[in-house]
Amino acid sequence: MVMVMRSISSCLTLSQTPPPPLRPRASNHLSTQKQCKRNSRNYCSTRPQILSPPPLSRDALGFRVFVLSDLHTDYPENMNWVKSLSTKAYKNDLLLLAGDVAETYHNFYSTMSLLKDRFQHVFYVPGNHDLWCRSEPDGHPYYLDSLDKLNKLLDACRGLGVQTRPMVLYGLGIVPLFSWYHESFDREMDIAGIRIPSLEMVCKDFHACKWPREISNRSTSLASYFDAMNEENEDAVKLIKNTCTQIITFSHFLPRVHHLSRPFLKPRQELCPEKRMLFYPNLPKIIGSDFLEVRIRSIHGSEGNASACHVFGHTHFCWDSVLDGIR
Repeated sequence: MVMVMRSISSCLTLSQTPPPPLRPRASNHLSTQKQCKRNSRNYCSTRPQILSPPPLSRDALGFRVFVLSDLHTDYPENMNWVKSLSTKAYKNDLLLLAGDVAETYHNFYSTMSLLKDRFQHVFYVPGNHDLWCRSEPDGHPYYLDSLDKLNKLLDACRGLGVQTRPMVLYGLGIVPLFSWYHESFDREMDIAGIRIPSLEMVCKDFHACKWPREISNRSTSLASYFDAMNEENEDAVKLIKNTCTQIITFSHFLPRVHHLSRPFLKPRQELCPEKRMLFYPNLPKIIGSDFLEVRIRSIHGSEGNASACHVFGHTHFCWDSVLDGIR
């Protein structure tokens, strides 16, 4: 599925269009690939209508915003899918890449080059796979740690013209948000009575990512560090909030959803199936950030608005809902 947002006469609508002929392969770094359905609670979410794309000419259509995440182009079939994208059809369009492009620098750079060739504007936020520091082919960069690799990836983006900072395009505000997960994001009661493998056994991040001693996956320090990276963009975000009626924020990891209408209830996780439905029940411990939710609400408002939109990746679950005023 490819999600596309169309800008027609200053009004964003969302539609689903058929994907190109090949389908990207999903990574198996998390031991869950099952997509589960569950009933929505009436008080917390409604599903907006998905519109089929109208048969409009390019002039009538204006620009489009495409969203992709978790391309994992270290898999040859996924890289071939990227190469199969038209070099002409998206020349006026925007692409938001919500992380996990590739593990190796070579594949990351190649993928970004291909996509920048095909889209007029490309925006990117890093995912966990992008920051793995495993073996690279000879002649490619050596990394002191995952933060060093992050800096090299951002340098590559700057060289290619890929945007990683907030920007206004055609009156639309685009806000990339840096983030990382923390275990305390998971508030749901753990499932008892069965043996569940540890996070270290299931999630390769604990071995493939390397961090300075003062930050760690086992506390909120890493999530706090990545969230603080957004603070240098506060002036640009303020300008966007003051000048744009339509804003799209995007991240790799998931935000938490708070009960605005029922503040006496605990924060809930409405963007991932319940643990009893997951192949790996501890998945919620490695998917999201409370800091990210606060950051998003500071941009879209505590109650959201009709044009508020946030996009995320990471879990490989297709998700589309409106929660407390934000789609």
